[in-house]
Amino acid sequence: MGEQTVRCWLVERDSHQENLVTLVYATTDGERHRTKQLSFRLLQRRETTAARDVPVEKLAATPAEDRDRYATQATAMAERHDPGDPV
Repeated sequence: MGEQTVRCWLVERDSHQENLVTLVYATTDGERHRTKQLSFRLLQRRETTAARDVPVEKLAATPAEDRDRYATQATAMAERHDPGDPV
């Protein structure tokens, strides 16, 4: 049996550090998220999509102060995009 996944939507893309981009994908209820840091060079070769299916064990609880924002942004992305749309 395959691993259990949850669909998460892109809610944040940030590049505070030179050559590193932080992507945050969250559930539509804002309760859980997955943060990944990737090099700018890798992102040039790989599309960032509107959603990803994230293994349950790789999701973290979202800090209380970010939950409403993540829920709003994830829901908006889900309404405007198909999961595989490049964004």
